[in-house]
Amino acid sequence: MGKGKQLALVGAAVLCAYLFCCAPEKAAEPMEKNEMRSVMRQNDSIAQSSTSAPIHAPASAAEEAESPRFAPSRAENAVAMTISATALIKNETGYQIDAAETVKGGTSLRLSSSGPQILIIHTHSSEAYTPAGLDRYEESDNARTEDAEYNIIRVGDELTRLFEQAGLRVIHDRGVYDYPSYTGSYSRSGAAVEQYLSEYPSLSVVLDVHRDALGADDVIYKTVAEEAGTCASQAMLLVGTDETGLEHPFWRSNLSLALYLQNALLEAHPTLMRPVAVVPQRYNQQLCPGMLILEVGSSGNTLQEALAAIRLFAGAAAPALLALVE
Repeated sequence: MGKGKQLALVGAAVLCAYLFCCAPEKAAEPMEKNEMRSVMRQNDSIAQSSTSAPIHAPASAAEEAESPRFAPSRAENAVAMTISATALIKNETGYQIDAAETVKGGTSLRLSSSGPQILIIHTHSSEAYTPAGLDRYEESDNARTEDAEYNIIRVGDELTRLFEQAGLRVIHDRGVYDYPSYTGSYSRSGAAVEQYLSEYPSLSVVLDVHRDALGADDVIYKTVAEEAGTCASQAMLLVGTDETGLEHPFWRSNLSLALYLQNALLEAHPTLMRPVAVVPQRYNQQLCPGMLILEVGSSGNTLQEALAAIRLFAGAAAPALLALVE
């Protein structure tokens, strides 16, 4: 082999080693921007649909549109990464927020000692994970399936089971709100939330449970919680605000609850949670002073990794919520 060819091969090997070891770290900053685009679910306003009347008029036609999220068709080779929650929040708004002071102040939210306390719902019910092992499904779209055994509803089933096992009273809405049309999902799920709140005044907490999607170009990411003895994804709480100009009197209450839970979760499992995302849009959270989006894993994760994450989440969140019962 010629000397020039040997040098070329050595150079290629060094480049591959560099990309393998360093690419996720170098890509962290741009990835986080894409990450936030994926979780900022761009249909804050309530759009009309054939199945429900609008709850609020949209501020503009632009807010009606729900942008397609990063949805790779194949995620077996997803790049694993752990997103540190050293900073309690990732503030995507212009508001000045003192997270430490908010944690110190706790939450004024209280759970009723009688009647249902928590509603779990899924605006994007068909969100699914990377097929792996026996967890195989027929896709309705990239990383989506209508089969509730393999989509985000299954994660909600597990969260419901664990919360109820801990002594919390939960309603789990297993309805499908993103099919056959993704656009209008928040309109349909918002109408359902309003109905539940009207029918069950004892409800104090609403968790809209999703699966995230992280990636850029042809690279996709899976989140990994570095917790001993588990192979789990990470999770993330998302809080909407009124920065778009739409009324949202509850966002600071929602943020207080999110940081209250985040603090308890990080104490129990330091790498489970990504920073709390604080974003301009409301995502139906104006309907309840205790409503949050919970993202469990990403499309690069497997269902089993997401289920492991929700078990860790429930194990720490349930006692924190029970402490609010009066």
